[in-house]
Amino acid sequence: MSVHGAIDAVWRIESPRLIAGLARMVRDVGLAEELAQDALVTALEKWPETGVPDNPGAWLMATAKNRAIDRLRRRKLAERAQQAIGRDVEAEEERGGDAVEEAADDDVGDDLLRLVFVACHPVLSSEARVALTLRLLGGLTTDEIARAFLVPEPTIAQRIVRAKRTLAEAGVPFEAPRGRELQQRLASVLEVVYLVFNEGYSATAGDAWQRPELCADALRLGRILAQLMPGEPEVHGLVALMEIQASRSNARLGPDGEAVLLMEQDRLRWDRLLIARGLAALARAEELGGAAGFYALQAAIAACHARATTASATDWGRIAALYAVLARVTGSPVVELNRAVAVSMAEGPAAGLAIVDAVADDPALARYHLLPAVRGDLLAKLGRHPEARRELERAASLTRNERERALLLQRAAACDEAAPILGNRSGGHP
Repeated sequence: MSVHGAIDAVWRIESPRLIAGLARMVRDVGLAEELAQDALVTALEKWPETGVPDNPGAWLMATAKNRAIDRLRRRKLAERAQQAIGRDVEAEEERGGDAVEEAADDDVGDDLLRLVFVACHPVLSSEARVALTLRLLGGLTTDEIARAFLVPEPTIAQRIVRAKRTLAEAGVPFEAPRGRELQQRLASVLEVVYLVFNEGYSATAGDAWQRPELCADALRLGRILAQLMPGEPEVHGLVALMEIQASRSNARLGPDGEAVLLMEQDRLRWDRLLIARGLAALARAEELGGAAGFYALQAAIAACHARATTASATDWGRIAALYAVLARVTGSPVVELNRAVAVSMAEGPAAGLAIVDAVADDPALARYHLLPAVRGDLLAKLGRHPEARRELERAASLTRNERERALLLQRAAACDEAAPILGNRSGGHP
């Protein structure tokens, strides 16, 4: 690997810890990120000549701390913080070379946890939380985030700048909440990770059916959370869901990048290691009493698919029952739509269609393309092909993903030949 390649890899790994440690000292996420970036620039200048240090994370931290002292002195900000950081660096110098390396690992877990809760603070919009989390904890550049979500780079840059300004103006403390507030804030954190994963798993727009790099970032964040909060069942539930869903990635794409739905996938291409990890995380969530949690229930549904060696061996009755519980927990019409598909597989398409028609007028589903997609699927199975074609064409007009649009139009055209339509994206987590 080239030195610049090594620096990029180091940055992806070390930047969250670096920013978290600096934010603890300077109490400002924006300033912490600037200091970390300054340290990165210094590394880019020096490492090509000197080589990558044995402990690059400690080197970056020491460099950033020295930059912090310089900045705070120049700007005459936070004199008390300046003195504290100065004493910290002086103490490290007195203790010797190993002290810097040890300091880089001090309170890493606590610092990362604080940074997660700051980046995902409810005072920020959902879009801002996602952008800031990927920037601070995912180590992604503004351009990478923009490309992942098909948003102009200036838009992402503005979101990040405004998010940091909002946190500063709101006086958000750099700390992990406790007690009741912890549970409330944790929901926000998990929502952000879930949003990132879902965008990677089924891209809402563009030419790609999925974006594996976003799934990988979300999984990494989830695994970090599971290590930092081992007693929280919903954290393990979310990790279980992501591990099992990610296990299908290779099987979800055809030779030309076309979408392959769940019932048509080659299950030999599913990643058994990810499935095993997911099932272990689900067991942990259930052991902690979280079997009825939002993410654990979805993970249990995904586990039913993962345990079935063939599509025909799927326990659709259990999946339908789990969706019924999830529907009671959430009250979501989208969950009801998923339940309709499971019921149709267990009891027949007429039973599923009755559930779909019961939620069809819900305002939340007015522009949701999977409503006509599911309805078209069930109508086709009932032999009502002209109606099915109209529904599938409507679904194609609503989606912004080109791969999905092509698939829906293909299925609509198949209705002219009275061909059966197998599976759908909503019902089986393709």
